[in-house]
Amino acid sequence: MTGDWLRVLNPNVVRGRFRHALFDFDGTISVIRQGWEGIMGPLMVEVICDGHEPAPEIEAEVQEYIDRSTGILTIEQMRWLEEAVRRHGLAKRVRTARAYKRIYIERLSVPVRERLGRLEQGEVTQDGLMMAGARRFVEGLHARGLTLYVASGTDHKFVVQEVEALGMAHFFNGGMYGSRDSGEAWTKDRVIARILADHDLHGLELLVVGDGPVEIRQAKAQGAVALGVATDEVNRSGWNERKIARLTNAGADLLAPDFSRYDALLGFLFPA
Repeated sequence: MTGDWLRVLNPNVVRGRFRHALFDFDGTISVIRQGWEGIMGPLMVEVICDGHEPAPEIEAEVQEYIDRSTGILTIEQMRWLEEAVRRHGLAKRVRTARAYKRIYIERLSVPVRERLGRLEQGEVTQDGLMMAGARRFVEGLHARGLTLYVASGTDHKFVVQEVEALGMAHFFNGGMYGSRDSGEAWTKDRVIARILADHDLHGLELLVVGDGPVEIRQAKAQGAVALGVATDEVNRSGWNERKIARLTNAGADLLAPDFSRYDALLGFLFPA
């Protein structure tokens, strides 16, 4: 423990050797899609139960799955939903994963369009749609010469659009990777493996930053250093207890509530 701005879960973590850094986007940098769990969860329960009274067991199963799968491709979450609908046998009709994804995207697009509209009208700033200190932290890594990437389970076109809307695209000189549904090459484990292989990196030269267990588990599996961001997305700062639990269980080396102490965090990652 170094203070309320950082928790060191792995006291043996190696610092100062980073040459590349991979960021998750939604919930790590951006809050444009804040509340997606509150849309996906009820949708999953709705289509599984198909008019039947939702059983507490189904609601708990859905919540556990969302917690466990945060960070993977949306289409993979919808494939799980298709399987769950079939397994529970309550629905009159089982749709395809792509059909469920279309319904989910339509519902999520309502708050997303509203936030982007407020940004366009000047009612909210770019930093007002980001985690506290995120721009300065990314800027600090970029200034230190790191090659930066974004990888997200959100559709690629939306990732690019939203990174650009926040004025962050120029920092991610290594590339932006979003879901394309059609290929495994865009999953986070493949992106991490590709970065390591293409640049002949040892794992400790790659920092992976995210709020989901998927990127944290994949970082640790491939020897990278994992910084979990356990932020209260509504307030854009401060600890989120649920995220603390899931990131700790995923094996994060470090936990931060946000990037508001970006100078101290950068100083910790790059000790003199």
